[in-house]
Amino acid sequence: MGWIACIGALGLLVLVLAAAVIGIYNRLVTLRNRVENAWRQIDVQLRRRYDLIPNLVETVKAYATHEREAFEAVTAARTAAMSAETVAEHAEAENMLTGTLKSLFAVAENYPELKANQNFMMLQEELSGTESKIAYARQFYNDSVMTYNTSTQTFPSNIIAGMFGFTEREYFKVDEAIAEPPQVSF
Repeated sequence: MGWIACIGALGLLVLVLAAAVIGIYNRLVTLRNRVENAWRQIDVQLRRRYDLIPNLVETVKAYATHEREAFEAVTAARTAAMSAETVAEHAEAENMLTGTLKSLFAVAENYPELKANQNFMMLQEELSGTESKIAYARQFYNDSVMTYNTSTQTFPSNIIAGMFGFTEREYFKVDEAIAEPPQVSF
């Protein structure tokens, strides 16, 4: 009778451990999927931003034809941002793009008739709204990454994470010098 109770207790212990492993694994999968979804939300907003930029450049070009360098810089930065693949590459490219957009808006400051243009004002408003959405999506992504990374690094889930290949994710970092979105209000 002692052996049967021992085997029963051992079986129960194995079941409890298996349930714990399954629970931890499922939580890690959920958190990983949340991080991936958060990145897709950033991607949606970045694509919207990329779509607005050519219209903005063309509108400014119509008034400031001799500001070729600013237009080329914005176009090159947009191209680099669109071709970025990793989170770090995206962060670097977005920092560069934000800086070039600031210079484009500085150019626009010199053209009062441009600042009064209805199309330009509408593009400014859309870009400003998109910048806010990007900031929110970036914050949500980084919060999701923090939760996921914490789960993959704390005991006992770090054991399960290591066994099943859950690896640390990168944060989407913005340079402090250009952490604020381009100023688009005139």
